[in-house]
Amino acid sequence: MQTHPSSHEDREPPPAVGDSPEEIARDLHAVAILDAVPTLLDVLCESTGLRFAAVARVTDNRWIACAVKDDIDFGLQPGSELDVNSSLCIESPKANAPIVIEQASADVTYRDHPTPRLFGFESYVSVPIVMPNGRYFGNLCAIDPSPRQLSHPRILSMFTRFAKLIGQQLAHELAREQQQTALLDERAASELREQFIAILGHDLRNPLQAVHATSELLARRLVDPDLIGMAMRIRTCARRMSALLDDVLDFARGRLGSGIGVDLREEDDIAGYLTAVVRELQDAQPNRQIITNISVSAKVHCDVGRVQQMASNLVANALTHGSAQGSIHVSASSDEECLTFGVWNDGEPIPAASIGKVFEPFWRHSVSASRHGLGLGLYICSQIVSAHKGWLSVTSTKEAGTNFVARLPLRQTRTSQYHVTPISRASYTNGHNAHA
Repeated sequence: MQTHPSSHEDREPPPAVGDSPEEIARDLHAVAILDAVPTLLDVLCESTGLRFAAVARVTDNRWIACAVKDDIDFGLQPGSELDVNSSLCIESPKANAPIVIEQASADVTYRDHPTPRLFGFESYVSVPIVMPNGRYFGNLCAIDPSPRQLSHPRILSMFTRFAKLIGQQLAHELAREQQQTALLDERAASELREQFIAILGHDLRNPLQAVHATSELLARRLVDPDLIGMAMRIRTCARRMSALLDDVLDFARGRLGSGIGVDLREEDDIAGYLTAVVRELQDAQPNRQIITNISVSAKVHCDVGRVQQMASNLVANALTHGSAQGSIHVSASSDEECLTFGVWNDGEPIPAASIGKVFEPFWRHSVSASRHGLGLGLYICSQIVSAHKGWLSVTSTKEAGTNFVARLPLRQTRTSQYHVTPISRASYTNGHNAHA
């Protein structure tokens, strides 16, 4: 049986690999670490009597041996090259079909072909190696100086199956290497992010403090009301920049580390701390109405600074997205197990399709005119709640308004039942209001 590529000329050849040094080195390494390949070449030679077999990486320009079994001293080693134009392997992928020659000197198609005479073989088999994604890699090929009986269908079937197996293993190995490379790249990127964060924390913090302090000094010493107003605006901008910097640093800590760190201590005046946060925000926006109902009698085991940060973010969020004419309702209470902190506003509801994204970092889908912030505030709130082993929820409808509720356990235990989820304990109806 002679199988020639001419009978398959109507087939489209699969896409081939490239010839860059990086691609060649990668593919040679991928074949070299496939433990099954030497065994497959041994089985082919023992089953057919062919004494040379190889896995070759083939393109239009290069033929490179990747794995070799050589019992005829043909002289090729992994990494060796042949002139691709003198190899029959190049004809197999062009036809996307195997080539099987039992005796080249008597074969009508190949008896005058220069390749058998050049390399001194009579019998020859070449099967394309195509990976599952359709990418052509090269050929599984074998030769022998003597004629061999290769007409039995199982011979070609064995070559074809082995070529398919090699293609599958190559695809798996190359995918694994890509994943490792991506992981190393991500680690390198993480190191760069950490360095960037260090620069932010050190190099930007000090100038901001100087700007803030200078604005305070000017506000106290100036007499002209217009100049005092300018100084106050500078102070406000410095505070805002400092808050943005805090958000970025907290985001980075949460992403690069094990979450936002907390210093848990027992606090017996959490109501006072929360009231101070609300008062500060009210002072900053005296034209807005904030109605408070803060009554916490229990002691809370928490990081009070982080709880204040959470409260500040939630109230500021409500001020940004609530209607300008409406009021903001802030409540805090405690029961035997939890501190509950809630913030309500009457702004436009969060769209139903977006409610699940409100706690994601850098996400903003605001229906209000305001687009301030980086979109980190609610994400940081969720991380603070998570660090306290609590949960954070949001409900939002046009009729009932938008309500964020944080519940923190009064005491931290390893078996606390409270855990944050991306949209913790949220209930949804109709539409919702997007928050930064």
